[in-house]
Amino acid sequence: MKNHQTFFCFFALLLLSNLTLSAQREVILLDQGWGYKPISATKNNVALTSVTIPHTWNANYIEGTTLYNREMMVYKRPLEITPAMKGKRLFLYFEGVNSVADIFVNRQTVGQHHGGYTAFCLEITDYVTAGNNELEVWVSNAYRTDVMPISGDFNVYGGIHRPCHLVVTENNCISPLFYASPGLFIHQENISKQCAEIMIETMFSLKEKKAGLTLKTSVIDATGKIVANQESDVKSASIKQPFKIANPTLWNGKKNPYLYTVIAELYDNGKLIDRVSQKTGFRFFHVDPDKGFFLNGEYLDLYGFCRHEDVEGKGSALTKEDYNLDMSIINEIGATAMRLAHYPHAEPMYNLCDENGIVLWTEIPFCGPGGYAYTGYLKNEAFENNGRLAVKELVYQKYNHPSIVFWGIFNEILLTVDRFKAYDNPVPYVKELNALYKSIDKQRLTAFATCVDQTDYLDCADLVAWNKYFGWYSDAAPAAGKFFDHARATSNNKPVGVSEYGAGGSVKHHQWPLNASNKISGSNIVDGMLPASFHPEEAQAHCHEGNWDAFSERPYLWGKFIWLFADFQSSIRREGDKDGINDKGLLTYDRKTKKDAFYFYKANWNPEPMLYIASHRFVERTEALTQIKVYSNLKEATLYINGKKIGVAKKDRLNRMLWNDVKLAPGKNEVLVKGKAGKVMLEDACTLILK
Repeated sequence: MKNHQTFFCFFALLLLSNLTLSAQREVILLDQGWGYKPISATKNNVALTSVTIPHTWNANYIEGTTLYNREMMVYKRPLEITPAMKGKRLFLYFEGVNSVADIFVNRQTVGQHHGGYTAFCLEITDYVTAGNNELEVWVSNAYRTDVMPISGDFNVYGGIHRPCHLVVTENNCISPLFYASPGLFIHQENISKQCAEIMIETMFSLKEKKAGLTLKTSVIDATGKIVANQESDVKSASIKQPFKIANPTLWNGKKNPYLYTVIAELYDNGKLIDRVSQKTGFRFFHVDPDKGFFLNGEYLDLYGFCRHEDVEGKGSALTKEDYNLDMSIINEIGATAMRLAHYPHAEPMYNLCDENGIVLWTEIPFCGPGGYAYTGYLKNEAFENNGRLAVKELVYQKYNHPSIVFWGIFNEILLTVDRFKAYDNPVPYVKELNALYKSIDKQRLTAFATCVDQTDYLDCADLVAWNKYFGWYSDAAPAAGKFFDHARATSNNKPVGVSEYGAGGSVKHHQWPLNASNKISGSNIVDGMLPASFHPEEAQAHCHEGNWDAFSERPYLWGKFIWLFADFQSSIRREGDKDGINDKGLLTYDRKTKKDAFYFYKANWNPEPMLYIASHRFVERTEALTQIKVYSNLKEATLYINGKKIGVAKKDRLNRMLWNDVKLAPGKNEVLVKGKAGKVMLEDACTLILK
């Protein structure tokens, strides 16, 4: 029995994206051997540029501009069909091709996919021959009105920007074709601390319907112990098997992100012919309009970031190391939740959130203008069909992730109100998408992010959330608090949350005291920057302090999501220290620098003792009197300048320590702050130069 459990545990760990390696199913990563060229390079002798997948051709702007290529490229690579594949079924599984893909094998059309942020799977069994074959993918990220998104404040990176696999199975298999899902769905029907009642649904692709096909399904805990199993005859294209697991260990966010493994095995007269494995966690949740979010019956304060898949030099073609780095930073700051904006993200991020207990809001790429002159919805059947497909692919592909609690319908789809003018009325379509989400997944909650009057949208989702940017140079707390109290009072008892808030911040721009009417003065002039482009790091931090002051006192807010995790590219932006960058992130685009506002939240969210001097990059000063501000969760700390003790300050309710009207001496001023965490002394230091 012990060896049997170890055997199952071993295979439970062999996960590759949505697919799992087994003795029968083979998953081959197609990352090498690719080349690409523009579709406009029509001559046969035009050489391909060698690339490794994942890849995007427009991670960087065209030199001297903030323009990037939105066109069609042709990717090619050889595809070897080995003797061992004879008599097998062959599938191409693309995790993401942005935005439209046409797939050819040996110059024969296999299929097409619209949408760059969800996976798709095509069978190529009848298109290949033994030996070398040619795989060709035409990829377009050109502007079009039938593929989401048609708007949005972010760049659309073109390319095979997520991994690609060749999947080899027997003639009868667990289906990879149903919306490119794992073909295995764990329906959490009734979860409590005493019992987990689940229904496991397995879907098959049967090329040879025959007697003797059986399905064995096992539920395995984190120690490798089989806690439930069941065997059924396969007589149709799908099977539903009910399970009851007594006294389950619940997936409980960061407190205990406990995961079970479900393994489905297909047998042909006793011979194993396919195996698929999925990890999941059992949990229950609800949102109270007056009290906020509850996980497993206990209040959980949801706060964290919105995040784009965009890294300097790579665009959206991220590697395992990029995902791991981002998750380590998310854990460092102490976030409990994250909104994956504004499209389905790659599978590794969902896996990491499962494993680290981060509660997720994930959404389809149904996005509003974000600064563009046109809105994100046009009433045409092709566009609406693409949105319907996006919902199905997102839900079916990510269905088993316990971290996902909220399905997002749209972001800033405008109505004709106030200063905004929509092209078509989106409300009927939004209601349809909400109903589609609910028809597929009855357990999770739906939400939308709006920046216009919520009234017309109140019947469009379970939850309301707002993108609101209060304060910057002014105190955000009074305005933010007043706004959300009013939104709550007028929401018809729908829970209200914060989907975006924040401000731009450049680590190269500084100002003290903050002065909105005179943003550039004296030593604050940076490269002749115009006032509208001046984004001092101090103003960003001040904005976040004010917003958090309001939000932390309002537990009814079901979620609070900062815009944004890290700076990212947006071609329409002309602000901060570099054009084409949205600099509202709490980290720089390269992830190398954490801005002051990052440490403000770390002091408030992460209980690990910390101490950080704000505005330490503002080295050269022209004002002798200044404020020294420290973010810390210690009770108190002591300030020294040039070795002289200035005084002790206690933290306020926002975990700030302030020394006002500190006088700097001409020349160098060595600033040191020290404080104790138990018996451990923490300190931080910087140098300020008074000119």
